Amino acid sequence: MTGARPPLVEAIGITKRYGPTVALLDAGIAVEAGESHALVGRNGAGKSTLVSVLTGLTRPERGTVRYDGGPAPALADRAAWRRRVACVYQRSTTIDELSVAENLFLGRQPVTPRGRVISRRRMRRQARALLDEWGVPVDETARAGGLSVEDTKLVEIARALSRGTRFIVLDEPTAQLDSRATDRLFAHMRRLQEAGVTFLYISHHLREVYEVCQAVTVLRDARRIVTAPVGAMPPGKLIEAMTGERGGLPVPHTAPPPRPFGATAPAAVRLERLSGPDFHDVSLAVAAGEVVGLAGLAGSGSHQLGAALAGLYRTSGGRAWIFGRPLRTGSVPAALAAGVGCLPRDRHHEGLVPLLSVAENITMPISGRLGPLGLIAPKARDAVARRAIADLGIGTEGPAQPLSELSGGNQQKVVLARALAIDPRVLVLIDPTAGVDVGAKRALLAAAIRARAEGRAVLVVSDQLEDLRVCDRVLVMFNGFVTAEYPAGWRDGELLAAVEGVAAGDG
Repeated sequence: MTGARPPLVEAIGITKRYGPTVALLDAGIAVEAGESHALVGRNGAGKSTLVSVLTGLTRPERGTVRYDGGPAPALADRAAWRRRVACVYQRSTTIDELSVAENLFLGRQPVTPRGRVISRRRMRRQARALLDEWGVPVDETARAGGLSVEDTKLVEIARALSRGTRFIVLDEPTAQLDSRATDRLFAHMRRLQEAGVTFLYISHHLREVYEVCQAVTVLRDARRIVTAPVGAMPPGKLIEAMTGERGGLPVPHTAPPPRPFGATAPAAVRLERLSGPDFHDVSLAVAAGEVVGLAGLAGSGSHQLGAALAGLYRTSGGRAWIFGRPLRTGSVPAALAAGVGCLPRDRHHEGLVPLLSVAENITMPISGRLGPLGLIAPKARDAVARRAIADLGIGTEGPAQPLSELSGGNQQKVVLARALAIDPRVLVLIDPTAGVDVGAKRALLAAAIRARAEGRAVLVVSDQLEDLRVCDRVLVMFNGFVTAEYPAGWRDGELLAAVEGVAAGDG
């Protein structure tokens, strides 16, 4: 239309290769001013590369990027790029040891009227004004490393806005947030949209796309498949665009079949009044050949309870047994010796060694078994890795590939492969599908079902309904206590009400 305003940002015909790998092929996107625009696709679809192009970190081999109808800045002009676009990544870019104010103005601290000395008083005053302007309820003098994940993201958004940008890329912003924190983040996004801020929203949680976005672009196999209003893309159609397959999400949405080991299966996990700083008097049992869900928001104690079984969290009272033998909590070696394998909540800090190879990561807990006198036989190590790669469908060039080169979903599969390498009798999966795509979710949840069929006890700690649908029953935790239990076939509203600590009929 003549005189129509151009998109705030537009990428046209973008092609980018890394050696033989085609990351983007004639791909593009157009984001209108003032909207929240979702960018979705399976791992490896090209999302990260497109964001890198949109933020001026990567030069495409072919194609054009335009802002407000004009050409994008030269790649070397970083200040011009920062005025146009900012990215809040899944992993924080704040410096833990600095204060909130110091993080907000890092590299551009205000100085005293006379001379070039940094004025901390002015910096704190300007930080407070900035946080108040954008509705961020954080103490400007607080140490950044002590902030919650939610507040850290709000600080990073405020830092971007302080530089003048009104276009912000949010990369998996809710991957480590519970549902309450997610709702608060969405409310903050809506307030910022009303103030003229535009978002490009990247998430594997499709529910969030419908909740907070007005438009969606789907990438698949390095190409743009579709851009459309969210209302024109019902979930089945959106998933079909992402996967190229009909039939919707390959995750069970009905009660699982009867347990193969029946009601007489032995208790694999038994807790008696187990307590710690974050949970209290928890008593429960998980049978061999059973998948039990543990649902709860941040602060419920669910994640810490799962971590306690894996030796990642020390308890203060009560007792735990694995197949009738006492378990010493707070000790990873003791948990491994008892046959407990764990996929931890944060693969970046608790599950991966990025500079090591895929094979080295997978075989880390069994390295002493891979050769005589504690030496590692490379052939034995790689054989274990190849079996895991085949079993879990890990997308990799081979056992020797550095883990850092894999997509997030494939890295998560490697962490699961490492948990399975010990041939565990008990498998603890904490937020197993956080930040992974539809295909990786299928593989990770299928592994839980397979472990169940093999007679292992599985504990799935999550507040994602898709994760919990594979469970034989779900226990709900609230404020540190187990407050409810639901057999398979539970209703979404009833379970979510229990997780929130309210009755299903409450207004």
